[in-house]
Amino acid sequence: MSQASFPPTLLRGFIETAREVAEPDALAALFKQHSLPEAWLDPGAAGRLDAASAAGAYVEIQRALRVYFGRGARGTLLRIGRILWAKALDTAPVGIKAQSRIVRGLPANLRPKAALELLAKLLGGRGRVNVHTLDLDLVLVDRASPLAAGPHGDDSACYVTLGLIQGALSWAAGHEMDVEETSCRAAGAVTCEFRIKTGG
Repeated sequence: MSQASFPPTLLRGFIETAREVAEPDALAALFKQHSLPEAWLDPGAAGRLDAASAAGAYVEIQRALRVYFGRGARGTLLRIGRILWAKALDTAPVGIKAQSRIVRGLPANLRPKAALELLAKLLGGRGRVNVHTLDLDLVLVDRASPLAAGPHGDDSACYVTLGLIQGALSWAAGHEMDVEETSCRAAGAVTCEFRIKTGG
């Protein structure tokens, strides 16, 4: 199995968003409690990590946030993911920014899949994250989520990714769409899969 990786630019946005949601002082205390490197609190420094180190930081910070927020962790991580979508677009390479403008100009029925394909590129690109159709629905398949390394039992772990998907779809379609994680590598599945209802 290949080493886990995560885009450092996305990690930077993730930490910026976590600081906004959890408040910097609370996040600093959380890092100290879980013995996380203080350098990770600096989004700029985190953005300069290599992809393997970024994956490790992404997993450990989420683990700490789950403990901190307890039963509210799912909602908090979903919110972080939704906010992160806009940050990811703001810091995306020029090519993806140009594609995002094209997506917004597409007919409404074509925008959701195009937005998910943009997200797939931001998360790791073809071969790692893909989008396809299933009946009238869309499916995003993540083969490389670094969260799969963490023990989560039978529960799904990909709340930030789910939030990113929700944010991307809302941005593209102009309204909320039904998204469900149907399998998760952290719970023993081969891939993390998210099904998006597009049909009646």
